[in-house]
Parts: sequence; C-alpha cells; structure tokens
Amino acid sequence: MKIGAPREIFEGENRVALTPDSAVQLQKLGHICVLEAGAGAKAGFSDAAYRTAGVEIVTTAAELYAAADVVVKVRGPEPSEVAMLRQGQTLISFFWPAQNPELLEAAKERGATVVAMDMVPRISRAQKMDALSSMANIAGYRAVIEAGNNFGRFFTGQVTAAGKVPPAKVLIVGAGVAGLAAIGTSTSLGAITLAFDVRPEVAEQIESMGAEFVYLDFSEAQTDGAATGGYAAPSSPEFREAQLKKFRELAPDIDIVITTALIPGRPAPKLWTEDMVQMMKPGSVIVDLAAERGGNCDLTVPDEKIVTENGVTIVGYTDFPSRMAAQASTLYANNIRHMMSDLTPKKDGVVDHNMEDDVIRGATVTKDGAITYPPPPPKVQAIAAQKPKEKAKELTPEEKRAQEAAAFRKQTRDQVLMLAIGGGLILLAGLFAPASFMAHLIVFVLSVYVGVQVIWNVSHSLHTPLMAVTNAISSIIILGALMQIGSGNWLVVILAAASVFMAGINIFGGFMVTRRMLAMFQKS
Repeated sequence: MKIGAPREIFEGENRVALTPDSAVQLQKLGHICVLEAGAGAKAGFSDAAYRTAGVEIVTTAAELYAAADVVVKVRGPEPSEVAMLRQGQTLISFFWPAQNPELLEAAKERGATVVAMDMVPRISRAQKMDALSSMANIAGYRAVIEAGNNFGRFFTGQVTAAGKVPPAKVLIVGAGVAGLAAIGTSTSLGAITLAFDVRPEVAEQIESMGAEFVYLDFSEAQTDGAATGGYAAPSSPEFREAQLKKFRELAPDIDIVITTALIPGRPAPKLWTEDMVQMMKPGSVIVDLAAERGGNCDLTVPDEKIVTENGVTIVGYTDFPSRMAAQASTLYANNIRHMMSDLTPKKDGVVDHNMEDDVIRGATVTKDGAITYPPPPPKVQAIAAQKPKEKAKELTPEEKRAQEAAAFRKQTRDQVLMLAIGGGLILLAGLFAPASFMAHLIVFVLSVYVGVQVIWNVSHSLHTPLMAVTNAISSIIILGALMQIGSGNWLVVILAAASVFMAGINIFGGFMVTRRMLAMFQKS
C-alpha cells in the first residue's frame, strides 16, 4: 500500500509524520511511501533526502490524498483535510476524538478509517507506539531549556573568585513522562529539584533521579492519587486545599516552576494560583506545559510569554515538541512505523486492520462508516500502580539498643550451637581415627571456622572493591596446606595438594579480577 505524508497546515507546526529513515523501514514492510513536496523542510529533512530513501514526491496535498491508501499526519486533520478522505482510506494522526466530535462524525461520513495516535492504550506492548509519551518526553526537556533561557542565573551552584553563586531551586508539578523528563534535565543542570505528584508511588522514581519528593501530611495522598493507566485522578477539595497550602509554603523560595498536571478528558487543574505568583521572587520563571488545556497557572496565556508586575515570567507555549522539530519528527515517525508494523503482520505491504488486537482496536476511532470510539477496556491492563511502601518507623535509641542486643544474643547462640555440634563430631571421630589424623582434622576445622568468620564479617558492599584482599585473607589456609603436604599419610597429601591448588586460584583470580576492575576506571 501507499503511505503518504502531507505537509502540516496548522500554523506553527514544524513536525512531519514521515522521515527518510522511517520511510526506509516502511518499505521493508512492503509499502510504498509518498510525500508532499516540502513537508519535511521545517524539520530539516529535504526532498532530496526523501528521494534518496526511495520516497515518491508529489506536488500538492490533493495529489497525495488521491494517491495514498494510508495518510499519516502529526496534527489532527482540519475539516478541509477530512473532506479529501475517501471510502476505505486510512488516516493515522493525533485526533482527540473526545474533543472533536464534529471531525469524528465527518470522518465517519467519508467512510475513512481513523487511527488516533493519542488513543493508543498504555499497555506494555504498545509503548513503542505511544506517541503521547514520545512528545511529552520532548516537552519536559524543552520546558527546562525554555526556563533556563528566561532565567537570569545559573542552574548549578558555583564558588568562584568573584563570589558564591547559589543553585537554582526548581519545582516540578506532576511526575508523568513530561515531569520525569523535566526532573532529569533539571538535576543534570545542577539545580536543587523538588517534585510533587498526587500519586505517592512515583516518589521512588523521583528520588532515584536525584530530586526530592514533596510529601503532603494528608492521608488521601497515600490512597487516592492514581487512576487507571498511570494517569492522575481528580482529587477531593480537602486534598486540593492541602496541596495549595504546601505550594504557598514553597513559592517564596522557588526560582523555577514547571507544571505538567493533566487529567484525561478534563481542563487542566489550577495548581499555581495568582497569589503564589505574587509570592515568587522577581526573575522567577513559570513554564506551564498544560497551557493548551487552560493551564495549571491562573495567569497563563496560551501560546504567549508574559511578565507579571512583580517580574515573574510565565511561559505558556503549546508547541514545545514542534520547537525541536527534527527530534520530535524522528520519534513520532518511529511511533507511526511501529503502528504500521502491527497493521502489516505479514510484512507483505497489505494492511490487516485486526479489531481483535487491543492496540489497534483501542486506537481506532472510526471504521467502515461507523464510529468505534470509545473503545472497550483492553484485555491486557497497564501495569497496576504499586501501593506506596510504608515508611519504616523511626526507632528510639532504647529500641535500637534492644534490637542490637537481641541480634547479638541470637548470633552468640548460633555460634555456640555450631561449636557444640562441631566439637561433638570431632569427639566422635576421635574414638575411631588415629591421633595423627585427628591433629590434621582439628587444624582443618579451625582454619575453616576462622576463614568463615573473617569473610562473613566483611560488609557485602565491600566484597567487590576488596575482592583481592579478602581472597588473600581467606586463602591463608594455603600456608597450612604447604606445611601438611609433606606428611606421610597419602590422604593428607592429596587433601593438602587440592587445598594449595584451590587457594592459588582464589588468590591469583582475585587479584586479576580486581586489576581488570581498576582498569575500567583508568583514562585511556
């Protein structure tokens, strides 16, 4: 089939749904690729690059819609574009069916099949097609870059001859894909990063990235934060008040705020109020990634950057992925390519629109002259949100001492029991074995006991860096073996030789491994 990518007609949209690299991969699936002339120019992909990749170039959008069996786009179609669709043709793009019922009805009337990339279910198998996450990742990164561009100081702290520069304090509100990308970028730039989310189960992810999770002293934060699919759920008025109270405490000390909070099918919740903006220091920056849905900040103006009376810059751009058009186009085109791979299971260029497939069914909003939105719940659910781990109770000094004493008593009992059993076995052996053998056995048992005690009392975290040393200590038994190897008893000679061999491997192997590990940290 022919897969065609028209030029995006939405004002300011620089992305394209087909790149030269993705076109090569689609051709391997048996498809033919078509592009409207100049469609990739704003993203840095020339028509010549597409021709080199084997893509056919047509002059107008009308020609492309007439030639293509599958039309791939970034932005949802305009009414004029829906009018060019024909019976049996497939459109793959962002569509937002809940917000565009008229377009949905128009596509149904045209008899076209529409696959909405914003409706790809969030299950493990569909991650490679999750265009929302791909674009959110870029938006989160770009938000920090925009904040830095409008912030008058360093992100990282510095101590110079000219004076000390404190690090910037950044607050990320919402720890979804965009929020986590913003956290990673902010911490990488050296800022003190705080992050908040109504889902306490993401605290571990936030802290693992070097940021501090902002906890609320509110029970609902531990239970009602998460909804199906990993999205945030609406919160109660009581929780909202506790949340706003916490933000008001933080506002005077925060230099940069990046808000990313969205609830599916609802306007963006207002989380950063006008009075919080007034509390912030002059020169502070707010980047509102929810501006397209009304904004998380009271003062956000979509698609504009404003400066308040007290000197706070509020960035309300709605095209962050488009501002990194080459990278965004590459990721989105890969999402499209993976969708086409699922739609072409036999890799023969023939589309098999299997409505029994969870991913394909979930993303399909119209088919065969019927509206198929909303889809049924997928048979395979997204990974369930884990319940937050209960914080370990802080022990009092008395409780710690009691705990240590109990552990010491248990260890002592275990050692006494082991010695008693070992002594009993040696005594039993002494009744039958000759005296010379018993002398060697006692040396062997004591060597094993001392070796176990030496190694087991070394912290596990030190075993790797001290591997050579601990192996050398444990292999001191080689000295005893060398002393016994000249014994006249053939059994003792064999055991002593085996001990020398194994201990030698332990010593030299330990040093060789350590040498290789140290070489990994040496500059070439």
